[in-house]
Amino acid sequence: MKRLRSQSFVWMFAAGLLVTGLAAASAQAAALKIGVVDYGVLVQSSPQYKAAIASLRAEFLPQQKKLQAEAKILQTKQQTLQRNQATMTQDQVAQAELDLREKVETFRTESAKIQQALNTSRSELFTKVQKSIALVVQHYAKQHGYTLVMMNDGVMYADPALDLTPAILRILQATPAGK
Repeated sequence: MKRLRSQSFVWMFAAGLLVTGLAAASAQAAALKIGVVDYGVLVQSSPQYKAAIASLRAEFLPQQKKLQAEAKILQTKQQTLQRNQATMTQDQVAQAELDLREKVETFRTESAKIQQALNTSRSELFTKVQKSIALVVQHYAKQHGYTLVMMNDGVMYADPALDLTPAILRILQATPAGK
């Protein structure tokens, strides 16, 4: 009988701990404030992103136009060589083909350098944009008492009332693009 009472006491104690733990967990869950952001919209619509795109265009558009012009010149030279090949000596054809191959190789090298510079600049600029957006989201979350802010691309459903995207976008749009 004593053993039965001690087992009952253990079970009652365990049930009490469980109820206390559940009550604490539900109180803590009630204090959670969760928000969701559409990160793609924030990036695409932010003035910081638009400024980064404009900066890339300003820096690399002249170089790309120059490469396009050089490509047309090389294409014209190749067509001219093909057209005039029948009237040229073998040595002239060989020399013209060699010159054209050298120019094409120089063009490819220059094109690869410009592409690498573009990729590096794009990566650096977009990293800055991403960091600035993350800082705005973090600041907004702390300022408004959010416990958790998630990107909506991993969420199957979120009540539209939880969407912080418009509020954060207003802050980004009010922030100078260079910051």
